[in-house]
Amino acid sequence: MTRLLRGVMSAVLLLPLVVVSSAHATADTQSSDLGKAKFTVTNTATNVAARSDRRPVAGGVYDRRVGKTFISWAGQYEDSYVQTYDHRKATWSAPNRVADGDKDSHNYPTMVQAKDGHLLIFRGMHNVELRMSRSPQANSADGVWEETLISKNAATYPMPFVTKDGTIYVFYRETTRDLDHVTPTDTRPMLYVVSKDNGKTWKTSTELTGDRFAIGSTSRADNMNEIYIGQLRQEDNGRVRIAYTLAGGGTEGHLHDRYHRNMYYATFDPRNLHFYSAAGRDLGTQIDDADQETYLKIADTPLTLPNAVKSPDYIQQVGTTLGRPFVLWFMGDQDKGPLHNFMSTWNGRSWETKEVARGLRTRDMEQIDPFTWRVYATEDGKPNVNTYLVRFGCTWTPEAVIPTAKPVQRVEIVENFRDPARAIFSGASSDRDVAIADGDISVAGISRR
Repeated sequence: MTRLLRGVMSAVLLLPLVVVSSAHATADTQSSDLGKAKFTVTNTATNVAARSDRRPVAGGVYDRRVGKTFISWAGQYEDSYVQTYDHRKATWSAPNRVADGDKDSHNYPTMVQAKDGHLLIFRGMHNVELRMSRSPQANSADGVWEETLISKNAATYPMPFVTKDGTIYVFYRETTRDLDHVTPTDTRPMLYVVSKDNGKTWKTSTELTGDRFAIGSTSRADNMNEIYIGQLRQEDNGRVRIAYTLAGGGTEGHLHDRYHRNMYYATFDPRNLHFYSAAGRDLGTQIDDADQETYLKIADTPLTLPNAVKSPDYIQQVGTTLGRPFVLWFMGDQDKGPLHNFMSTWNGRSWETKEVARGLRTRDMEQIDPFTWRVYATEDGKPNVNTYLVRFGCTWTPEAVIPTAKPVQRVEIVENFRDPARAIFSGASSDRDVAIADGDISVAGISRR
């Protein structure tokens, strides 16, 4: 282990790991005590899921008006599929193929519901363009969906959300070199597009603010000018919490995604298009390198590949307890040991980081009461999804093991979920090639019996 990484590990391990009892009843579990939730798992489609680089954002929605849950997932060749669960009939529909994935694991679907009831699926066709598919009927996933090209903006990793007034935002990462053929390949900032008419017309963040990008940098000495948002989460107050890391070529020179480095946190307010730090500092409509290094850094990590793992990982989780944010993230181990899982919590003045587990890939999480979040995690090469409870953004307690027949690669919490369709499990395919699609699609929920 390098001296710097050993110092980081030693510092976080000095902080105590506190375990709390799990006897407090919550509205989430209703008939179950906190920490004793009983999950049911339903396979909605078998041997259909391909490898996907999907983030834990916008996997599915529950539509109260019709009593149905709609989920999206990536099948063979990364084509987009949707399925419907009718809560009144307790039945799942057959998969409906919505759009072409162009044989690229980056081109996964993300889904939201517009204010007019139509379902919208977004795909960032890797480094090429941002596309949207719209359901032919409101409050339904059936039929042939209409496809729209939003922009030829070298987009990847779409992250959509809808505000209370129906405005649709889609954050995405731009590969600038594919537009101008000059910019170094490891300059990849974040931008977004906005629609106020249910996806019919769009404006870019540059058109709205005059800024070239929303989050990014162009001239770091370590060439870490790529932004990888691990998760963004919209809260009831409308603000969006964002956790992200950097990538790039490092000091050796320009190269896409050779290293990852550091963890950062910011919030975005759709009302004024401004970003803010955890301390509440207004950063305006653009985050640049000076902003993120001065006000947004959660943890300073070394420019290394511990156990050949890009660290921090691409995916993180972000949440808040009583207004104070916390972030879950993980790194490889320089001595070929298991992954190191960290929790960083804002204490009102600074970030406190501690190691809470090892060997886990945290996939997504949900808030189950004002003080408690449930975390869904997997272990490499093993079936099942493990759940853990985070209390007050400080404590970490094992909860339930959700059985699955095969390993799970992705977990997404359904927006406004209703059991038994609470979390979508995308099964791990046996090959990275998206021509191979043999993972299961499952949905988990809490049993009320």
